[in-house]
Amino acid sequence: MATEPLQPITGQEILIERHRELQALDAAFRELRRTTGGVPRARSKGLLAFSGAAGLGKTALVTEARARAVAHKFTVLSGRGSETEQGSAFRVVRQLMQPSLARMTDAELRVFLGSWYDTVAAVLGLEATGPAPAPDPTGVREGLDWVMTRLTMKKAPVVLILDDLHWTDPESLSWLTSFAPRAEDLPLLIVVTYRPDELPPEAGEFRTLVADHGNRPHNLALLTPEGVAQIVRHEIGEAAGDRFCKECWSATGGSPFETVELAIGLGERALGGTDHDLPTMRELAAAIKGPGLIERLERLGTATVRFAQTAAVLGSPFAPELAAAIAVLGDEAAAEATEKLRAARILKDGHGHEGELEFVHPLIATTIYRSIRTGFRTGLHNAAAQAVLAAGYGPAKAARHLLEVPCEDRPETVTCLREAAREYLRAGATDAARRLLTRALQEPPPPEDRAAVLHELACATFLIEPTATVRHLRQALAQPHVDPDLRASIVYRLTTAMAHTDQLAEAVNVAAEEARKATNPRVKLRMQADQFVWSMVRPDDHDSPTRSRTLARLAEQLPGRSLEERYILGLRAWDAAMRGEPRETSLAYADKALHGGMSWTDENRGFEVPLSVALVYMYGDQPRRAEELFSKGIAECVAKGWHGSHLAFGQTIAGYVHYRRGSLAEAEDAVREGLRIADKVDGVVAAQWFGVSILIKTLLARGRIAEARDFADGHHFGAAPVNAVIYPDPRTVYAELLLAEGKHAEAAQLLSAVGEWLDGRGWRNPAWCPWQLRLATALAPTAPGEAVGHAEEAVRRAREFGAASAVGQALHTLAEVTGGPSAVDLYAQAVEQLEQSPAAYELARAQVGHGAALSLAGRLQEAAERLYQGLEGAVHCGAGALAARAREELSAAGLRPLPLRYAQVETLTAAELRTAELTVQGHAVGVVAKELHLTEQGVRQLLSSVYRKLGTDAAGLAGFLEARHRTGA
Repeated sequence: MATEPLQPITGQEILIERHRELQALDAAFRELRRTTGGVPRARSKGLLAFSGAAGLGKTALVTEARARAVAHKFTVLSGRGSETEQGSAFRVVRQLMQPSLARMTDAELRVFLGSWYDTVAAVLGLEATGPAPAPDPTGVREGLDWVMTRLTMKKAPVVLILDDLHWTDPESLSWLTSFAPRAEDLPLLIVVTYRPDELPPEAGEFRTLVADHGNRPHNLALLTPEGVAQIVRHEIGEAAGDRFCKECWSATGGSPFETVELAIGLGERALGGTDHDLPTMRELAAAIKGPGLIERLERLGTATVRFAQTAAVLGSPFAPELAAAIAVLGDEAAAEATEKLRAARILKDGHGHEGELEFVHPLIATTIYRSIRTGFRTGLHNAAAQAVLAAGYGPAKAARHLLEVPCEDRPETVTCLREAAREYLRAGATDAARRLLTRALQEPPPPEDRAAVLHELACATFLIEPTATVRHLRQALAQPHVDPDLRASIVYRLTTAMAHTDQLAEAVNVAAEEARKATNPRVKLRMQADQFVWSMVRPDDHDSPTRSRTLARLAEQLPGRSLEERYILGLRAWDAAMRGEPRETSLAYADKALHGGMSWTDENRGFEVPLSVALVYMYGDQPRRAEELFSKGIAECVAKGWHGSHLAFGQTIAGYVHYRRGSLAEAEDAVREGLRIADKVDGVVAAQWFGVSILIKTLLARGRIAEARDFADGHHFGAAPVNAVIYPDPRTVYAELLLAEGKHAEAAQLLSAVGEWLDGRGWRNPAWCPWQLRLATALAPTAPGEAVGHAEEAVRRAREFGAASAVGQALHTLAEVTGGPSAVDLYAQAVEQLEQSPAAYELARAQVGHGAALSLAGRLQEAAERLYQGLEGAVHCGAGALAARAREELSAAGLRPLPLRYAQVETLTAAELRTAELTVQGHAVGVVAKELHLTEQGVRQLLSSVYRKLGTDAAGLAGFLEARHRTGA
């Protein structure tokens, strides 16, 4: 249902000399009409922009656009920027969306907004359910996209009209700029007007938007003398003289606003348009704006002036009762002032809430506001803040006025500004919160609150100015008598901000110093956890072995009752996995860390430890458990409205888990989605480095070497080390790309440096970084003995860790670099190990390699079986190049590739399930074979299929079957 049109300034039905603009509107409306009645047709544009200086008729054009849209029975959503309310975050967004949402019941709203309700609740002025989350800006933007898209489809076709865009608050402008390109694919037309010379600095993307894709703005021109004459004669009659009309044009400069106002004034004075009327005409023209307008206002009386000034401070539209209270006017005096201002064409009825008033033109509001003496204007803002709070409009409305009031050391001002900042943070409006908290510090706050205010300010600046965050948090730490829990939160955020600004060593030092000074055992543990986290992320930590020993001794003493203890246990699990300790050790600590819960979205702890614990299961051959934890973490991020860097991390590294299982297509999809999310986040985020590294590894596994090279070059991904520990290790992945391109010498040099770095840190697990395996491959053509030595050492390390996938991969590489008849047995051992793991792609590689070795040894029947198995596995994994190699090996052996024998399904067959159950019960392979009337090799193949499908090894089978029994599956 279309909303009512705005009141036109005059009774004219046709805008003068705006034929080109009106034709553009009509053409856009015709295109919009063609988008209904089924599938929308292609449209040339979804954005129509009109620009021009003040007074050129943009508001009148918007009024006409509304009227024509209503006549077409389009739904109209409208908003207007305000010069005095640019600091009110999402003000224009609320103007556009709230009227439609206000017509829905609470139940309808929750159905309409669905899972986005809590993310956009604070933005749209709705009541959040439960503890209000603090969504990130990306989540808010996507939530608003969802709301506008839903509104558009529900009320199609829709015309969104925004007047005075140059005064739009930055948050609304940012959202509109990002959303506008979607309008072409929706039954939606966006119409905006703005003054090009008054666009704010942050409007750069909007300028680019209107310059591209045929959206160039229609620049409004001044009226010609003939146009002015037409307006004047419309008001006072055709008898108006040519000279008189020409002088009207000179007096107004051809401004449509001034011309219309002058013509109305001439009509009210009943002038005929003769030369005798010229002095009066000039007097009227001078009173339309500037000093003349103020003089005209002052002639209306002191009370009326005060009411108008208060209205200018409040901004359009405003409630007359609120203005009267601030101006200290009774009901009769306020009503009288309102009528005088209406008659003088300064105020008019608003088009929003019933009873609201607004200025006839923004120029009038600006002129009156700027004419108020500084001291008196400050007093009005101060009174407005108090009145707004008393009237129940909330802290954010009041805070706008407090920003215009000098600092007076008032605690109540600080309280209001902090509450308003919290509202903005809940809406993802970090910059607006920053402005308010900066002002709160200047007030200043009471000494006992200063550390808390600095901490809140740091939370607001983290995403937009991390260097300032470090400064604020250092100041907070320097405050006396800081609450221990607050201090712990300050340290966490300070070290995180340092880590994001290339100060990892300093982050470690800060956490270590705070841990040393802490007297509360719980806080001390938390500081130690922060110290260990940033030490592990730091690539140049020379004390890594010492820290590992300290962490091991500390973890041994902790039962895991508190969250602080569980974080230490989780770090111990991760460190044990990277050092290559027996996987039973790392998995036991991981289980202990998760007992009692560990959130991925704790704003004062971060997600690094929960993510690391999940990866312990992946490296320990239980990727299904890792996938479950990642799914839970991603769901937490989405529920909290975190659609930025946290979600990007979750998606990209979840892709790595898919890769390790051998689900290469799913891995590629997940990583590309993570990179898409990361690209939307301002600044370079670490998730991009993780994602690029994982995607290149995945593309190489799929045989798309040229694509991997192009992707690497496009992201400047090369041999240079990054300033943090990334996994998979970027230099090792780049070496894998070099090996795929046949550049063995370059790869060997790079991998030797990686090995020296990792061995120096005591990180010796080939499951985490297979640098020795890749170095063996690189050296094999020129230094085969050295290559075998590296491969044998990798096998030894893999056996120490104990994951079958790691042992199998190491044996596979040893077989490749050994060659000859002895390689056949090594390949067989690799296959045997990998069959006991969920690593489907690595198993297929080993099977193809074993088959090729058997073929070379003349054992064709065995070779055929292995090659068929490898081919089948490669196809199911999405490894096209590996499948092609298997077919080539079959052909070279004189064997014809057969159709795939087994469909790729995730559910267990009855035979697989029974085999798993008997194995969990402790029966040996021979006993299971006898029970199921199979060969022992047949049982091993069934178990191998079970491990791949379930994403676990033998150690995780019992847990799966127990969960299956509980759910009745």
